[in-house]
Amino acid sequence: MVCRNNFLIQFSRRGFSVQSAKLTQEFVGHVSPSEFNSHAYANALQDCIQKDEPSRGKGLHCEILKRGGCLDLFAWNILLNMYVKSDFLCDASKLFDEMPERNTISFVTLIQGYAESVRFLEAIELFVRLHREGHELNPFVFTTILKLLVSTDCGELGWGIHACIFKLGHESNAFVGTALIDAYSVCGRVDVAREVFDGILYKDMVSWTGMVTCFAENDCFKEALKLFSQMRMVGFKPNNFTFASVFKACLGLEAFDVGKSVHGCALKSRYELDLYVGVALLDLYTKSGDIDDARRAFEEIPKKDVIPWSFMIARYAQSDQSKEAVEMFFQMRQALVLPNQFTFASVLQACATMEGLNLGNQIHCHVIKIGLHSDVFVSNALMDVYAKCGRMENSMELFAESPHRNDVTWNTVIVGHVQLGDGEKALRLFLNMLEYRVQATEVTYSSALRACASLAALEPGLQIHSLTVKTTFDKDIVVTNALIDMYAKCGSIKDARLVFDLMNKQDEVSWNAMISGYSMHGLGREALRIFDKMQETEVKPDKLTFVGVLSACANAGLLDQGQAYFTSMIQDHGIEPCIEHYTCMVWLLGRGGHLDKAVKLIDEIPFQPSVMVWRALLGACVIHNDIELGRISAQRVLEMEPQDKATHVLLSNMYATAKRWDNVASVRKNMKRKGVKKEPGLSWIESQGTVHSFTVGDTSHPEVRVINGMLEWLHMKTKKAGYIPNYNVVLLDVEDEEKERLLWVHSERLALSFGIIRTPSGSPIRIMKNLRICVDCHAAIKCISKVVQREIVVRDINRFHHFQEGLCSCGDYW
Repeated sequence: MVCRNNFLIQFSRRGFSVQSAKLTQEFVGHVSPSEFNSHAYANALQDCIQKDEPSRGKGLHCEILKRGGCLDLFAWNILLNMYVKSDFLCDASKLFDEMPERNTISFVTLIQGYAESVRFLEAIELFVRLHREGHELNPFVFTTILKLLVSTDCGELGWGIHACIFKLGHESNAFVGTALIDAYSVCGRVDVAREVFDGILYKDMVSWTGMVTCFAENDCFKEALKLFSQMRMVGFKPNNFTFASVFKACLGLEAFDVGKSVHGCALKSRYELDLYVGVALLDLYTKSGDIDDARRAFEEIPKKDVIPWSFMIARYAQSDQSKEAVEMFFQMRQALVLPNQFTFASVLQACATMEGLNLGNQIHCHVIKIGLHSDVFVSNALMDVYAKCGRMENSMELFAESPHRNDVTWNTVIVGHVQLGDGEKALRLFLNMLEYRVQATEVTYSSALRACASLAALEPGLQIHSLTVKTTFDKDIVVTNALIDMYAKCGSIKDARLVFDLMNKQDEVSWNAMISGYSMHGLGREALRIFDKMQETEVKPDKLTFVGVLSACANAGLLDQGQAYFTSMIQDHGIEPCIEHYTCMVWLLGRGGHLDKAVKLIDEIPFQPSVMVWRALLGACVIHNDIELGRISAQRVLEMEPQDKATHVLLSNMYATAKRWDNVASVRKNMKRKGVKKEPGLSWIESQGTVHSFTVGDTSHPEVRVINGMLEWLHMKTKKAGYIPNYNVVLLDVEDEEKERLLWVHSERLALSFGIIRTPSGSPIRIMKNLRICVDCHAAIKCISKVVQREIVVRDINRFHHFQEGLCSCGDYW
């Protein structure tokens, strides 16, 4: 009695229940003490496996050991299987080593346990040991090891196994053949897989499905459908895995009608209720662009699992149907299906697109409660929500807290800063990403190039271009489009054209970037020539294309051509004009002196004219000194944006030009009352990685004496070359001599003097300016370009000016 009680105590200490011990004792009571019935123990252990009672199984093992452990090999293997099935691999491994004898089944049982626990190396080592010890290599062994190779993505090692199979004559076995097909499928050897399939004597449903899946997974979609048809003719009925692979093949071929026919076949066999088939159907219909059919298919399949819900939410979010994605998420919650990290990532993507900060905050709180906030997919999606909603500080907090940053994490914060116009921070993050040795992607490079474009920073752009060449991303169309845009916005239109010409294939973004680039540089006729070339290709112009074309016409003063393109856009291309098109046309007409036509066009706009339309008209009025229409235009602008600085300044300058000093005083008084301050003119130039900025009459630069000396020399040389100052630009009541002095300390001339001194002789000088270049500086820089024999590129708030040999690319029309 004492012995039995001690046994129960030991049982409890090892985690076994007293009830399990009693069951073991009851079993032992039926076995004669003088006999050791191995067969009875084997049956009892098998019962433990079937009923998932590992505690009772361990109790039986204890009793077996107490009775001397005289099991036969069959029973030992069942005991080993019990430990493997119960996921007690350490105990299983110890038992395996202590077994008095082992056979092939012993090895395969433990190999399967290792494989299921993702301990692949130990599983392979055990297979090698099995082979070395001379145990039988039967089909069961080969299918197990081949499945192991598939799990480890080492299908190419199947060659050696295949040779062994061939030697032993198992290649015609259906089980072995199907396992070989799977292995060759993983490493892309479809041709060898087909040879194996053809060599199987008696093909079963699994063999056919394995080969169909092999074709589908390796993009041999026609072959997959052909084999599926042959399988049906032979008389085999497809199963759920067959249907899933066939739907993938239909999707790959974009054979959506065939997919619908196969859907009908699945309906007849009720396989549409299977999870794999249902998800494959959803993928087929969503990729076909018919989200409504996908929704109908979704309604027909079981919805107890999270996968179909997550799939539909993801597809809605990716199809710019964010409201539908959010609604489906709410339905999922009402159906009491628990979302996973992928569900949250998808619904957060929808929040980001909608800029739904409130819902994003709620989901953020929820994922913190359930412990998913540290998941990389969820945290990346949350960062994107905050970035798209303009809350970069929150996005960066999550970035700093993220324990598992990947390329998407870095890209999210880089893109966020670029979209908010903070190119400097974006470039700093890009450098940090490279320092952390995170592999940059096409999104990374294109975003970094966009940052360079926004800053007009050519030097970093050149360095990033070099990186893309080293990483072969220079062939990626997204990156090359960003390169075209970067070079165009940094003033190097020739390099932009070179990148464009070297592209293997241009898409609409490539053409649009090149057209708008030429337009920005005042090269309107070049822009129109590119547009003509575009029309010779299969790429169709879109709204943005015509914004570039009309802008090119406006910047070059091509009135008749601009009006013809505007009409063609509507009649020939079926594109309804948007506000950007009307803005270009108002500027084209107004700049050309047709102010009455510009006003008439504004009256014909079928929707409310934007502030940009009235600004365009105001700019034209300033050029043509139409004070009354300019006053009306300025009034309309200030009704929409009362704090607009440029409009106040233009109105004041217009009155000053007309010597209407009372009106000038009134405008300035109004500015003071509103707290509006005139933005100071600022020009900057980059030299050896450092940006040097200058304001009007700036004396703060360390090299101010050298700069002033260069200004004096340029003043003297340009006068000799025929330059005559335009005193009307200085809207102050001072003597002409003072006006001339003030003209020569404009910020762009100071930057130019520094550039002549500090940049290599013969190289282009690139200057950026935050305001429109004045008429006198334009004339002076034309003359200076001829005097110093240098190309001078000035980017003002509107466009680029390329000065060379006394001429400007704008043709004095700007």
